[in-house]
Amino acid sequence: QVQLVESGGGLVQAGGSLRLSCAASGMGSSINTMGWYRQAPGKQRELVATIPSAGTINYADSVKGRFTISRSNAKNTVYLQMNSLKPDDTAVYYCNTNFWGTYYWGKGTLVTVSS
Repeated sequence: QVQLVESGGGLVQAGGSLRLSCAASGMGSSINTMGWYRQAPGKQRELVATIPSAGTINYADSVKGRFTISRSNAKNTVYLQMNSLKPDDTAVYYCNTNFWGTYYWGKGTLVTVSS
């Protein structure tokens, strides 16, 4: 069974940095597109960034130049380095992947950015 477990969230002041991790299991040796999404209070879940096994990395305009997504296929882990954080980045951050046509989500990790 596919499982995604996020970690690394917390409370940080505006301008600070955090690094999120998402450990994936249950996909064998498959290397799939992985993504980070976020959902702020009262808002819809939105794309933050995606990283394929090979090809172009995609970022939301709101995080370009501040966030960096990366992955370690050997560790089955995807990362999100978040710099220059803003209060508007406050949200629950979720990891996502598609495995054999089914989308899987982690339980999320809360990021709170204080002004």
